[in-house]
Amino acid sequence: MDMDSSRSLCCILLLVLLGISIQYQCFASEIDADQTALLLVNASEASARKMPDTLFGIFFEEINHAGAGGLWAELVCNRGFESGGSFTPPRIEPWSIIGNDSFVIVSTDLSSCFDRNKVALQVEVLCDNGGANICPDGGVGVYNPGFWGMNIEHGKSYKLVFYVRSDKPINLSVALTSSNGQNKLATKTVVADNVSNWTKVFVLLEAEGTDSNSRLELKSTTKGVIWFDQVSLIPLDTYNGDGFRKDLFGMLKDLKPAFIRFPGGCFVEGERLKNAFWWKETIGPWEKRPGHFGDVWGYWTDDGLGHFEFLQLAEDLGALPIWVFNSGISHKEQVDTSDILPFVQDILDGLEFARGAPNSIWGSVRATMGHLEPFDLRYVAIGNEDCNYSKYRGNYLKFYSAIKEAYPDIKIISNCDGSSKVLDHPADLYDFHIYASASEIFSNASRFDDALRSGPKAFISEYAVHGNDTGKGSLLAALAEAAFLIGAEKNSDVIEMASYAPLFVNDNNWRWTADAIVFTSSQAYGTPSYWMQHFFKESNGATLLTSTLQANPSNALIASAITWLNVTDNNNYLRIKVVNFGSSRVALNISICGLSLQSSGATKTILTSSNVMDENSFTDPKKISPVKTMFGEVSENMDVALLPYSFTSFDFLIKSISIRTVTTASDLESSF
Repeated sequence: MDMDSSRSLCCILLLVLLGISIQYQCFASEIDADQTALLLVNASEASARKMPDTLFGIFFEEINHAGAGGLWAELVCNRGFESGGSFTPPRIEPWSIIGNDSFVIVSTDLSSCFDRNKVALQVEVLCDNGGANICPDGGVGVYNPGFWGMNIEHGKSYKLVFYVRSDKPINLSVALTSSNGQNKLATKTVVADNVSNWTKVFVLLEAEGTDSNSRLELKSTTKGVIWFDQVSLIPLDTYNGDGFRKDLFGMLKDLKPAFIRFPGGCFVEGERLKNAFWWKETIGPWEKRPGHFGDVWGYWTDDGLGHFEFLQLAEDLGALPIWVFNSGISHKEQVDTSDILPFVQDILDGLEFARGAPNSIWGSVRATMGHLEPFDLRYVAIGNEDCNYSKYRGNYLKFYSAIKEAYPDIKIISNCDGSSKVLDHPADLYDFHIYASASEIFSNASRFDDALRSGPKAFISEYAVHGNDTGKGSLLAALAEAAFLIGAEKNSDVIEMASYAPLFVNDNNWRWTADAIVFTSSQAYGTPSYWMQHFFKESNGATLLTSTLQANPSNALIASAITWLNVTDNNNYLRIKVVNFGSSRVALNISICGLSLQSSGATKTILTSSNVMDENSFTDPKKISPVKTMFGEVSENMDVALLPYSFTSFDFLIKSISIRTVTTASDLESSF
């Protein structure tokens, strides 16, 4: 008998011995617990399995103002005045007028110099700096409050860009002020003698005060007509200069996502096809992008966060991009397969934009935008939740064949569930979405135990507790989701990827509850579901060990065990994760076979609270967040206590490792 077989036999015998019920009672009384459980971890090479490098990532959808007014750092809302069209009176919200009708008249027309967004703002100043109708102090004009207030911070610089036209010389005051306009945070004067043609103006505004509810003002005290278009204000300190709000980007980076799926979701489909996300409308200079109305979630986006920016976001995160594109299907319309070829060509163009050489037709457009080298795009999803539409399979096959012919290495994701029956079409992965109550999500931890073990693998691209159990992000929801992800780890031979949804919500625009990250213009916090994901950020590419749990009752606990390499200290660790989804304190005996552990240096991290419906908030942003402490004496057989309704992770330093060493991604760190 070889050494590995001997260890396996040892583990089996130990499990039998530990199954004797009297032991349950002994160690339960020692640590004062209501219930008992046994966990055997078998580290033999025969039972170990490397998990996918891509197992856990993130999913970004433009919902809840996640991008427009969120991750994308543009501060001006409706910067091109396009969201309302050209109406009398104008619908330019949230732009508002400074001054009454005797001083200024504001309207829109179609005089813009941009072919794809023709609406411009016309400001007719009726007053003057002298004469009978003198302008009020400071002038008249318009202001923009951004997305529920602009966050302006003392000492920071903001780049203002706008297009202006007038038949007369202009003397404009541009300023960042408090919400009522009384306090000036930054101000500059723009003077020009000849702007008879559309002229692009750059202004650097340096804040001399702080206000999270600021606004941008454009004012004049000179009589005449002034046209404005494409007004942008963006802080200079975005992440890497790429336009992403630093604090929100940092929260994503901290999750160490292996991939990012974008840009939706239902945002990709639209209620109507005209309102779907069409990538070619979102590239090139920002002022030339037409923007579009996201009719599923009910708001306008200027598409500053476009196809290029999503690819750049993935690269900045060190994550693989997963592009979800429209399959010719919206919620209310379907393109017949006989008419789908122009849509197919559009996607081939999009792939060339991402991956093509800089001298290719669309690769050259990418290069012009500042990214000479191709992006690392390896995955695409054909549609979103489209499997039950009658035209989906026909359309899918057209996309599939064309993409595989041009890019045979790209992995293609189908919308049809392949977990219980063989798909009737080729695919590399199949998409799986689940939104349910906490109890249902917990129960679905075993959802893939009986899934087909051959064929396409699962991409669980959207999972979350949804409904009465969530509030705005509860502990109960996070615990159920943690159990579900432990199930994903255990079934990672048939699951390649998983991501939570939705990712972001602006606190002023809840279109869906709950979400991982809640923010305003100046603040952000992670919900318990966000912090729960931190327990899994070392799982990508780690080694899954066989773990056997015996509990009485057995329906409230789930556990997994992995080994992973911490590149910070170059040590290997054993991580055991356990969800206690019950109301009782549990005495857990952990027995480990095949690993020799250091007697010290271990840690315990726990996510819990006094009430399962507790939430985080702006006033208490880390009420429910991982609490890390040192663990006591370590041995291959030890007793631990699991608090009611808790998620606990134990990290043990490995002295020597008997299984193949499998490393995680190079940027892994040890701390939560």
